[in-house]
This record gives sequence, structure tokens and C-alpha cells, in this order.
Amino acid sequence: MAAFRDAVGDAGTVCVRGGGTRWLVGAVPSHTGDVRQISAPVGIESIDPPEMTVVVGSGTTVADLASALSEHGQEVALDGPVGATVGGALMVGRNPLRRGRLGEIADVLLQADCVGADGQTFTAGGPTVKNVTGFDLCRLLVGSLGTLALVGRVILRTRPLPEAGAWMVGEAPTGLVMDALYRPATVLWDGVRSTVRIEGSCADVADEIRCLEALGFTAADEPVLPAGWDRWSGTLPEGGVRALGSGVVHHPGPVSAPEVSVGVRSLADRLRDAFDPFRRLNPGRDPYRMTA
Repeated sequence: MAAFRDAVGDAGTVCVRGGGTRWLVGAVPSHTGDVRQISAPVGIESIDPPEMTVVVGSGTTVADLASALSEHGQEVALDGPVGATVGGALMVGRNPLRRGRLGEIADVLLQADCVGADGQTFTAGGPTVKNVTGFDLCRLLVGSLGTLALVGRVILRTRPLPEAGAWMVGEAPTGLVMDALYRPATVLWDGVRSTVRIEGSCADVADEIRCLEALGFTAADEPVLPAGWDRWSGTLPEGGVRALGSGVVHHPGPVSAPEVSVGVRSLADRLRDAFDPFRRLNPGRDPYRMTA
């Protein structure tokens, strides 16, 4: 963290570049890319399976973290394109596809060791799952695109890997699908076909497979998603794909930035003024322009 702090410094515009897999997310038209780019610390410092936590440099790839955690029978609710980093996934703040089982990405970050716009290090959050000290700065950081602070090292909440899992595909009404299952990991609907991911104990998964088979569903090779879609590349059917239970619609083609109320924008500007009054950190990026 000392080297990371020195790289950030206390003057000049700066940003952290990880895998660059979603580099244009939240970029405004005036963003020129001439900001000084630095790298975040890489590596897994410790994994504590009993406490279900992992300490990792934010420059570590999501894939490397997943591989290391799987050796301990655990995982973390982060995903992203090939090459995506832990810090990048947190700063973009996109929920995992298996959100129904893994939960929200905002709940993953327990502690973040950061460098602020003044070039000083500070820590947000705490190292335990049951942490109630101070303001919940970690939730502010997730999805901020690095506009409040630059994150170097994080402590993340992990979860046990499911004992069993299956993808199922069918055309039954989505209401029947949701009623038949207990907290499915994923339910996707493309207007005709539902693609369902169920996870849990072997016995529970077997029971839910039987319920879906009674509705006409069949097993699918993992992972089979609508129209060959993998979230990060590939085509989408006309009208898009709806992720049931999450309020998310994945739409084909360009999507305009969401409209933000005056009150929300005012609050966001006040927060950014407090953390970075001179806009040193990731200038030209705006979390409220995010469409990806």
C-alpha cells in the first residue's frame, strides 16, 4: 500500500487501470484518456475459510481469486469479462449473474484500504462480516468508478460453493417457474424461453430439477444462456433478456444513460466534493452515466 500511495501522490489527475475490460463504462464524451494511469497491488494475502473472508489486492484478476477460493470450497460474488480485476468489478458495481444465491455486490466489500485525493491512505469498513463501526463507506465506494478514492487492497466476504447445481431450460410461464423454486440463483427470460440456474445441496437440487421437469424443462449443458449470450459478448434476442427477481433488463443495442433526479445528483456532487474537491481521481468519469 505504501508503493500504491506513492504512485497516487498528492497532485495531478490519476486513475487506476486494471484489465481495461470495461474501460469506457461511465466515461463522458470529454474523457480524453490523458490522465496518469497506475496499477493497484496484485496478490492474495490471506484466505480465512472459517471466517469466510479473503484479503486481496484490488489489481488481482477475478479469475485468479475464484481459482484460489475454490481450493477452499468458497467463492465470492464478483464476476466480469476475462481479465477483469477485483477492483474493477467493485468500482463498476455490477451484480453477479447468480445474484439470487450470491447476493448483492455491495455486500461483498467488508473493508477497503484506499488512497484519497489528498494522497493519504485511509481505511473504510472493517475486517469482519458483523461490522458496524462508523459510516458505511464501502457501499459508497462500490459502483463509484474510483471517483471517491482509489482502492488498493480489500477484504471481501466469501460464501461456500454450492454442493450441486444445474441449468434448466423451458418455456413454462415465468410465474410458475418462480413459484416452483426456492431462491433460484438465476432466472432469465428472453420473451419465450426461461433459462434457470438452481444450486444448493444435492437433495434440494434434485427436488427442484423434478419440479422443473414437471413444467416441461430439460437440462442444459452449463452454461447455456439465451441466444448464446454470455453477458460480456455475443448476441441478444430482440427485446433483450430479463433477469427475474433483480429488476435488470439486458437490452440489445445502444442504451441511453439513466435519468437521475436533481436531488440524487446534488447529493452525489456533494459527496464527490467532500472526497475529491479538485477532481483528481478518475476525471471524466461519472457513475450516473453508466449503461453497461
